[in-house]
Amino acid sequence: MTPLATGFILYLAGLLVVAYLCSKKTQNLPDFLLAGRKLGPWVVAFSERASGESGWLLLGLTGLAYATGLGDPSGEQLAPAFWTLLGGVAGLSASWALIARPLRTESERFKALTLPRFFEAKLSENSVKKRDPLLRLVSTAIVAFCFTFYVSAQFVAAGKALQGTFGWEPWIGTALGAGVIVAYTLLGGFLAVAWTDFIQGWLMLITLVALPLVAIFELGGFSEMVQKINVIDPELLSFTGGRSSWVLVSGILSGFAIGLGYMGQPHLAVRYMSINSAQETAPARTIAIIYGGLTYGGAVLMGIAAIAWFGAHAFTDTEQMMPGFAQAVFPGWLAGLVICGALAAMMSTADSQLLVTSSSFTEDIYHQEIDPEASDEKLVKVGRIVTLIVGLLAFALSFQSDSTIFKKVLFAWAGLGAAFGPALLLCLHWSGVTRNGVLGGMISGLITVLCWENLEANDQLTQIIPGLRLYSLLPGFLVSLAVTWGTSLWGRKTTSIPTN
Repeated sequence: MTPLATGFILYLAGLLVVAYLCSKKTQNLPDFLLAGRKLGPWVVAFSERASGESGWLLLGLTGLAYATGLGDPSGEQLAPAFWTLLGGVAGLSASWALIARPLRTESERFKALTLPRFFEAKLSENSVKKRDPLLRLVSTAIVAFCFTFYVSAQFVAAGKALQGTFGWEPWIGTALGAGVIVAYTLLGGFLAVAWTDFIQGWLMLITLVALPLVAIFELGGFSEMVQKINVIDPELLSFTGGRSSWVLVSGILSGFAIGLGYMGQPHLAVRYMSINSAQETAPARTIAIIYGGLTYGGAVLMGIAAIAWFGAHAFTDTEQMMPGFAQAVFPGWLAGLVICGALAAMMSTADSQLLVTSSSFTEDIYHQEIDPEASDEKLVKVGRIVTLIVGLLAFALSFQSDSTIFKKVLFAWAGLGAAFGPALLLCLHWSGVTRNGVLGGMISGLITVLCWENLEANDQLTQIIPGLRLYSLLPGFLVSLAVTWGTSLWGRKTTSIPTN
């Protein structure tokens, strides 16, 4: 057995051992869904970052930077690598600043274990109706719909990483990655997910920082790398990519629009809810922002360094560049560790999303609507069954589309960000928000994203303003925000009118 394969097998075995140990501490539903709200700032910060970055960063963004440079001279990408970097770091910083602390406080006050349950409890606080199944069910349906696509993208990423490493058929790597992820999520619930994320977060950090820096050193330094790339195409190192007017504006707006999505991701929101106390969100925020800056910057730098190392167009599928780069730069055993960092990215995201989806069904549908008197043991069992079902569905879906990991994740990210971002932001910072406002905002945000993606809205937009195209999250977020705010204002105005 090669050192590469040995390191990989030991890594997967280690994850299952952690899950087994965590399963001994998972006794009830709060333990399974939020680890009893007892996690420290380092674990929460690394878990949130590992879950938020995924195979989209390790394979998708690195591949994008390799294929198109900093600014994408071709103008084909909605969000070029450099502006995605800036937008991503700005977005995660805003989410930690605006969402983390108030959500931790409010979710505990309402004893909410899931985001749909938080919306229901928060918005019925001053209402005669203390339960709101429609709001909860719509939220759960959106989570399930978007996360099934999101998880399938992570399974595809596992297949690509292992194909690029061992030459396996993609379905073998997809099946192996899916099987391990589902297994340790089933065993240990949120505690296992958080601790495996913590371990995987370190691997991701090492991968994204060490690999490009060592490669640049081997190339002869930063200036030598720049010279090699300038020979290929100097525009690859341009922040604007040679774009002008509305084409450049499109790239900047779409890059920062990706950052908007952080405020509406349920698998990140539960990290905020799981921390020991609201006071500990401050150190966790600092850790997460530094981590995000290092990993986003490292991903883009890796793609740039790979251009100098391999030249342009060395990979038919640029999302397989990272495993090939690791094996070219490092000895076998270390390359195996680094490639495990890529697997860590997709695993840490997929496990979180599986758990959030199963928790939404278990708590928000089964417990609230079907069996309110169910024991903790039964609820944990139901949660594990749903985890298995969603995992199998996502696995099947991973073979039904030939789009890139980058595009699959951006679609699911947009749907969740548009549906939940404005609702969560206004629920935490505006006392005037209403149940109908949030419900209307969720539905309108998701529909806008779906229509934008499937009705060729950008083609219509470029006919009006030549060169302008937008990532669907931006119009979706703005429509959702406007509908939530406007409907809430209208509802309060009409209810305040006295009747004769």
